[in-house]
Amino acid sequence: MSVAGIFLIGIIALIMAMPISLVMAMMSILPSAFDSSFTASATYVIRSMVGGLDSFPLLAVPMFVLSGIIMARGGISKRIFDIFSYFIGNKRAGMPCAIIITCLFYGAISGSAPATVAAIGSMGIPILLEMGYEKSFVTSLVAVSGGLGVIIPPSIPFIMFAVASGASVSDLFIAGLLPGIFIALLLMIYAYYHCCRYGEDKEKKERVVAELKARGLISVIKDGLFALLSPVIILGCIYTGIASPTEAAVISVFYALLISMLVYKSIKTKDIINILLETIKTFAPIMFILAASIGFSRVLTLLHVPQQTSEWILSSVHNPILLLIIINLFLLLVGMVMDTTPAILILAPIMLPIVSSIGMNPIHFGVIMVVNLAIGFVTPPMGVNLFVASSLTKVPVIKIAERAMPMIFYFLIALLLITYIPAISLVLL
Repeated sequence: MSVAGIFLIGIIALIMAMPISLVMAMMSILPSAFDSSFTASATYVIRSMVGGLDSFPLLAVPMFVLSGIIMARGGISKRIFDIFSYFIGNKRAGMPCAIIITCLFYGAISGSAPATVAAIGSMGIPILLEMGYEKSFVTSLVAVSGGLGVIIPPSIPFIMFAVASGASVSDLFIAGLLPGIFIALLLMIYAYYHCCRYGEDKEKKERVVAELKARGLISVIKDGLFALLSPVIILGCIYTGIASPTEAAVISVFYALLISMLVYKSIKTKDIINILLETIKTFAPIMFILAASIGFSRVLTLLHVPQQTSEWILSSVHNPILLLIIINLFLLLVGMVMDTTPAILILAPIMLPIVSSIGMNPIHFGVIMVVNLAIGFVTPPMGVNLFVASSLTKVPVIKIAERAMPMIFYFLIALLLITYIPAISLVLL
């Protein structure tokens, strides 16, 4: 059976709303079903799926998911937000900027964009609405800023890219640090421009900030210090070589649990079972997608799809600048219609030979790929962040997407600069 036929059947199955894990598993066994001499039999595919999950780096994914859920339940995000609000809340656009910075820090805890939107949105949106900011603006700000959760390390998509490409997880984490901060700065510039153009309710803002100031600097820092140290400890263990990303993920789980139970006392022993169940419900679909993606990627390799695609593109496009523009446009399109995990696991092996042929560092390409797919979190029709934010405020998804467009434009500016200035990603390596 031809590769085009396999993908056509897969597209039809997706249109019929079949789960993507089942679609990829089905596409993996189609070649052997139509050609008994094909190397990858159904048994081989199943063994590849099971064997592919037996990976030490992959163990970091459920650990970071569990850590993020514990910290969300433990009120970590609120304490981080209070610290930044105390210092910049009374400035122009101070509170929107505090939301963006909190998303940046919480992303360094959870490694997930939807989790960042849910945790920061449920806490921060009511506060900004109380201060008189427009609901659609605040909702879109949180939805877009939540995309920082997959760029700033530790990032689950970076782990997936490492699995698909063989790149170092630690190097990918380091490479994502400056791009994440850079994008956050651009979003804060937009928030400042928005507040200058449309104004702020100074009276309401000063009243909310005054309540925070009344607690005193020492009290706010004391209450939020352990929360603020969470990403510092996690990333510090990785960057100093004390622990691998997987080991750091386990450390983050125990740190989050101890801080939430013993310091903040926001989680009780009886809550642990529900937290574990929520983690299983969150990670189980990812696990099935992972297994199916690994099997499918090996079948694609045996069908020589990466090599053929690379040869076709390179024979058609000879200008490296134009080639990178085409790759970015393709990844942006994929991000609109496909979830991050299968997109990375399927496309990374296909795209890597292409970018390697023009001398691009695989780590640099990993950052480009994740930034592209982060934009997909806030673009219809599959923008997960849009749906999570909409569920928090009941603002229609289309309205959120419309208000998010200027911020997505800033995201695209960052993407172009990251693509053509490798030092933004690689200078810390």
